[in-house]
Amino acid sequence: MDVLIRARQSLDRLSASERRVADAVLADPELVRTSTIMRLAEVSGASQSTVARFCQSLGYPGYREFRLDVIGALSRDQAQRISFDIGEGEIGPDDSIADTVAKIAFQEMQAIQDTAQSLDTEAVAQAVTAIRGARRIELYGAGASSLSAQDLFQKLSRIGRPAGVSVDIHLALVQAALLDDASVAIGVSFRGETRETLDFLTTAGRTGALTIGITNAAESSLDDVCDIVLRTSVRESRFRSGAMASRIAQLALIDMLFVLALRQDFPQMTESLRRTYDAVQSRRPDTGAVETG
Repeated sequence: MDVLIRARQSLDRLSASERRVADAVLADPELVRTSTIMRLAEVSGASQSTVARFCQSLGYPGYREFRLDVIGALSRDQAQRISFDIGEGEIGPDDSIADTVAKIAFQEMQAIQDTAQSLDTEAVAQAVTAIRGARRIELYGAGASSLSAQDLFQKLSRIGRPAGVSVDIHLALVQAALLDDASVAIGVSFRGETRETLDFLTTAGRTGALTIGITNAAESSLDDVCDIVLRTSVRESRFRSGAMASRIAQLALIDMLFVLALRQDFPQMTESLRRTYDAVQSRRPDTGAVETG
């Protein structure tokens, strides 16, 4: 996983002093390229030992290894920005329409790419097996995450999987309480701390249902209530395009789950897709030639 993504995802589990180091790095990663551990400690208002502990929290033996990985991440990021013809990835208030369009495209591409590169494929395989074998699948997400839950519901419905989704937490809890050990509950929460989503998954878990969480957090309360956790990798920006990119990353992950579930029963599933497509054709306007006589 990209070192800067790892640092960003780890914010909630760092100590207060380590968090100051992380904030300094994420605010200006270029600082690490040219700084000694002493300089980074000075800028972040932490001790050198705290900087060393921060590096170890991310899985590095020491500052040297951490710095080398940051330099590599910055080089890759610069190459991607060059390909999009943008000076930096952040959107500014004075950006032209063309620059804003390019930066949003860059951020959303980056979200999908980072998610694909860092995804735990073993966890994905476990989730796909659970989805394929479930007697019932219930989904829930709050706010923008609700759109991702609804998208997966629509896809599962197209291939005949017995799925349900609720936008009201009371209804979601009712459905979760009726699940059993042959069921699956899937909750979507970007930070992994949304109370409604945690309550939904906790209720489902009590019935014996297998619980799956989709989040961007490296560690969160979602880990405590889920059997399987799938993680996106999204970098937030000051203009909240991170909120948009998070949805793009979630939808990409959902597409991966859907296609993997589809391909294992390809003939049956493609027949379901054909039948559902044909069923709604009559609701679409005729695109043939229109008589004018």
